[in-house]
Amino acid sequence: MFPPTFAGAVYAIERRRVPGRAEPVQCVLLDSVQSQANRMEQALQEAMDAGQLKMPHVVVDFSEHDPKGSGEEQEGKLIDAVGKVTSLQVPHRLADAILRDSNANGKPFRDSDQGKALNRVSLASATPLFQMCPTALLFGMWDSTGPKGGLGPKFERAMVSEIVGVGVEVGDLRRGVRRDPLEIRAAVKVIKAADKTWKLAEADASKRVAPSEVNHSSVPFPKQRERKTDDNYYDGVTLEYAEQTTMLSLIVLRRLRFPVNGVPSLEADLAARTVLAALGLAAATLAFESGVGLRSRCLLWPEGPMAWDLLDKPGETPRPFAVTGDKAVKLLVKAVDAAKAVNLPWAEAPIELKPSNQLVELVRRSQLEATKEEADSGK
Repeated sequence: MFPPTFAGAVYAIERRRVPGRAEPVQCVLLDSVQSQANRMEQALQEAMDAGQLKMPHVVVDFSEHDPKGSGEEQEGKLIDAVGKVTSLQVPHRLADAILRDSNANGKPFRDSDQGKALNRVSLASATPLFQMCPTALLFGMWDSTGPKGGLGPKFERAMVSEIVGVGVEVGDLRRGVRRDPLEIRAAVKVIKAADKTWKLAEADASKRVAPSEVNHSSVPFPKQRERKTDDNYYDGVTLEYAEQTTMLSLIVLRRLRFPVNGVPSLEADLAARTVLAALGLAAATLAFESGVGLRSRCLLWPEGPMAWDLLDKPGETPRPFAVTGDKAVKLLVKAVDAAKAVNLPWAEAPIELKPSNQLVELVRRSQLEATKEEADSGK
């Protein structure tokens, strides 16, 4: 199978201690902590879309906007493709620049009452995040692009998960080619237009490109890349097995305080932490049940259902338990009801934002630039 590549186009290969092995074993990272968090957020998004659960989140709607400048009709079509983006989909959750550069009721989000509340959150006062984006408390957040810059509020991850391949051998695959039945040759040149159309090029024409630029010709498999290290051949791996490890830290959750209307409350603290723990169980279980298809040619099949161990007290044997996605969602609903009973806010309707004109223009120009880059790729 094919692991993800990181900076320098290399696999994350390392030697790890594995129970039952006398010596360290070569392993490869198949899915990182960050990627796992994104998959769990996507599982929560899909559960909301399916009506399984309701939870606080923020939505930026790009589908209704006022295109300006020249080429309005074409540019409008490009930007409409973005649709809606939620705080479960943006990279930095509630602190993301997409939300920062959008408007709430006509004013910048960070200047709205809800945005200003984000400026004041801390471990001792996490209620606004619980109210607007509880996943920021579960998967971590750093408001580094807000008004305080690097001194902005920072919350560590309570939920950490990764998938690692154990007993790895890096491949050195033989290369092949997908033949074009028309046998179109690279020596025959074409001119590619920005609207994706093309025409045959005269011998002295500028901007001539190979027919492969318009998807005609045989398709060779990638050439063997230069081996920068002895451990990264970029040709996939074989492995003995893969292991997914997911941890929900109750220690991290216990550091959070949730005052109600500015008044500290141990009852509210316990209720909010319980909601976050239930949300973590639901996110992990729903993501697991959706399947472990990580990327092309990296599909895993679990040997059994997801199993949890409760590490209750030091020195005591961990207590195993199991929970299905449906049961985890019901547990979350019950925890939310208990939180509401102690006056903790839990908004079931999203906070709706509109992208600023400047953000719309930035996206539009980026989309147009992408079409130009495709048109000029044969230079």
